Amino acid sequence: MTQSEFLEIVLPFKDKLYRLAKRLLVSSEEAEDATQEVLMKLWSGKKKILGYSNVEAFAMTMTRNFCLDRLKSRQAGNLKLVHSNFSDGGSTLQQQVEARDSLDWVSRIMNELPEQQRMVLQLKDVEAYDYSEIEKLMDMKPTAVRVTLSRARKAVREKLLEKHRYGIG
Repeated sequence: MTQSEFLEIVLPFKDKLYRLAKRLLVSSEEAEDATQEVLMKLWSGKKKILGYSNVEAFAMTMTRNFCLDRLKSRQAGNLKLVHSNFSDGGSTLQQQVEARDSLDWVSRIMNELPEQQRMVLQLKDVEAYDYSEIEKLMDMKPTAVRVTLSRARKAVREKLLEKHRYGIG
């Protein structure tokens, strides 16, 4: 496999790998490193890559496993918590602050979810994967994916309602 053939296969989902790594590791720098490591591993095994029925799903699984291993390692204590900033050139400063605050709240709430719920929510609502793809990636039954997603969405919704009610009612 040539470099251009490899890039043709991998480039369409490279950003998804990064976003998944960012969701798990939080730090942009760590997510970039993780994405680069996964891409290097894919390049190293480029002869086997065409044997996979879904290279994207395989790469997403590799990214997830790499990030989880990274978090479990001794280096996990050294990970920097750096949040990305949301910016929209056409909005006022107040709108930008409110949007950034909302993103931070959702991010915090998602980080409090159990790992499986967090991953399914990320894959479905952020990465826009189909249920069948999530089933394969997470090695879950169809019903389990739907229940996990439902519980994750409900938890996020309840926490957001609690925040916006300021604890009243």
